[in-house]
Amino acid sequence: MTTHTRRARLLELLGDRHRIDVNEAARQLGVSAATVRRDLRELANRQLLVRTHGGALPSGVSHELPLRHKSTRRAEDKLRIAQAAAALVPAGAVVGLNGGSTTTEVARELAARPDLMTGGRTALTVVTNAINIAAELAVRPHIRTVVTGGLARPTSYELTGLPATLVLEHVSLDYAVLGVAALDPEAGAATAEESEAQVNRVMANRARTVVVVADSGKLGRRAFATFCPPHQIDLLLTDTRASDTLVSAFQIRGIPVQRC
Repeated sequence: MTTHTRRARLLELLGDRHRIDVNEAARQLGVSAATVRRDLRELANRQLLVRTHGGALPSGVSHELPLRHKSTRRAEDKLRIAQAAAALVPAGAVVGLNGGSTTTEVARELAARPDLMTGGRTALTVVTNAINIAAELAVRPHIRTVVTGGLARPTSYELTGLPATLVLEHVSLDYAVLGVAALDPEAGAATAEESEAQVNRVMANRARTVVVVADSGKLGRRAFATFCPPHQIDLLLTDTRASDTLVSAFQIRGIPVQRC
């Protein structure tokens, strides 16, 4: 296990349990207590958690993990979800992608699809407010990449604010593939930040088809800022760990669910 993966796993444990005990974390990760202490000290220096005697607590500044740490969480699940999402998109479509670790994987899968590599001709148009996604797609000659303006958020690499919404209000999307922080059968899709939710809301409104990509850990949860009600979601792609009870709850609300 690399240092980056280990520290991301510590942050995941902290998010799930709201505290970390050094000895328990060491057992879970199969490393020494000294290694865990060093990792917690480094994460505290980055203001991602608060050190306590014998462990750590969430930082009071923010409970949102930076994207570079989220990318290692449920990586295999996210890859399968991304492959299913990318397979939905026909050549010539206009696709909106918001920021996030799962939508980043969707962008990579779209970029690598052999049937879209048509000798330099534009096979797909991607509209995104995520600068990391734009950077990966900009070098792909067969994908036309449209980037919104806006204020860059350091945790998600997303551009937010009026410039982002103004661009999106003047485009038409065949698909909006949206990552979420939480997805509740009654409340719908949500994220922790209103600034991100505002952009996501416009992207969903401009799309003919709205696809939510969310691993099962995000299902049945609520977050601060909702942006897409259940009736606006045309398809939910999640992983096979999603329970039958939760899947049924979404289906009752009229949301088709595909477990990948």
